[in-house]
Amino acid sequence: MKALITGSRGFVGGYLRRELEQHGYTVIGLDLAADDQTLAADLNDSQQMRDMIQKTQPDVIFHLAGQANVALSWQIPQKTFELNVLGMINLLEAVRLEHPKAKIVGIGSSDQYGNLGEAGKNVTEETRMCPQTPYAVSKKTQEEIALVYARAYGLRVCMTRSFNHAGAGQRRGFLIPDFASGIAYVEKGKAEYLPVGNLSAKRDFTHVRDVVRAYRLIAEKGKTAEVYNIGSQIVYSAQEILDMLCAMASCEIPVRQDPAKMRPSDTPVICCDHSKLSRDTGWMPEIAMDETLAEVLAEWRGKVSAE
Repeated sequence: MKALITGSRGFVGGYLRRELEQHGYTVIGLDLAADDQTLAADLNDSQQMRDMIQKTQPDVIFHLAGQANVALSWQIPQKTFELNVLGMINLLEAVRLEHPKAKIVGIGSSDQYGNLGEAGKNVTEETRMCPQTPYAVSKKTQEEIALVYARAYGLRVCMTRSFNHAGAGQRRGFLIPDFASGIAYVEKGKAEYLPVGNLSAKRDFTHVRDVVRAYRLIAEKGKTAEVYNIGSQIVYSAQEILDMLCAMASCEIPVRQDPAKMRPSDTPVICCDHSKLSRDTGWMPEIAMDETLAEVLAEWRGKVSAE
């Protein structure tokens, strides 16, 4: 099997490449810049995408590329839609015209659901979406256009709504690496305290290795024109994650709330129901939260020591 990964040089792309190669896939990476394992192409150039699909003829395409920063989407809403929506259309058109037998796994986000209040305690694919950020609206639109192409042209498209995921290699700007890096700086005496935001919000976290395994299984067993939630079905508050990480620290970690990190509109709780994914593919999460946190903390201790 030949797989094409768009956005292959990102955090998730590297994990997905390893997952696929370990299961016998030949993997072609696609990103804005080329390297030994990656071809260069611009999703916003429709002819480049047609040429790339015609040249590579992949059996399956994992579409990871796009603008994934929620906060940044408020600053560059136009670019967010260009990358996430027009990029998807260009990919779909390229597949339709050059290689319609390819299967496409498009990656969406739990952010599409928005603030569900108490309904966020059990989110199925049937839960009404109410996106509240430019990023979330762009991902919902991306999903809808993909499903239009599946139904109108018979393209073999599956979409995901992926909940929070974490692991070594994730950059700061996300909760777990922010906490882990802050603790590493305090341990080394390079910071006096750990700044934090809202600690009451509860999120569903899954290790990125479990997430990319789900992507592979959807490619192999997922049903065309279906959407799959991917998450652990276990929620942790930010306070609980902080407490677990601080318990792993080598010293006392002073914590201070930082007004700049507070988000009054934070969704209070969102928990994935992955029943549909498990039913269709047999997927279940395997990696525990304490293992994930220990891995990320060890990575940041190494980075801080090397600075």
